[in-house]
Amino acid sequence: MNNIILCGFMGSGKTVVGKELAKITGRRFVDTDDLVEKKQGIPIKAIFEIYGEDYFRDLEHQVCCDTAELKNCVISTGGGAVTFERNVSALKNGGRIVFLDADFDTICERIGDSTNRPLFQDKDKAKELFDERRPKYEAAADLTVDGSMSARKTAMTISSLMK
Repeated sequence: MNNIILCGFMGSGKTVVGKELAKITGRRFVDTDDLVEKKQGIPIKAIFEIYGEDYFRDLEHQVCCDTAELKNCVISTGGGAVTFERNVSALKNGGRIVFLDADFDTICERIGDSTNRPLFQDKDKAKELFDERRPKYEAAADLTVDGSMSARKTAMTISSLMK
């Protein structure tokens, strides 16, 4: 069984929907951000601060290549992963990419005033990043699903579309 790979902006539901989808489909849930942190032994925020974004993106690419080799998984990608063609190519070798297309207002509601989302401290900059990334998510995706629904409904929709 091929992997189901979820992409989308932070707060679009990749982790929550991914875990629900894994339960529904009997697959294992894998989060690429978690794997990057485990590989490096420190949080992503610290990787950025100590080593910089290029170093992080290289780690992320390696994790994308590794996860594409897995079987029967639901894979949640980091918000920026599929904005890089090399990651899209690697991931498509392992499954189908599903874009969780949540609108910016829904994302704002979900994230709230979270201090652990550095890119969301300035809502105007976050909106610019959202607008910049959205076409890249659309281009990478084999399938686009409304990410503004509940996690359960989104997961059920994806499951039925994958049959």
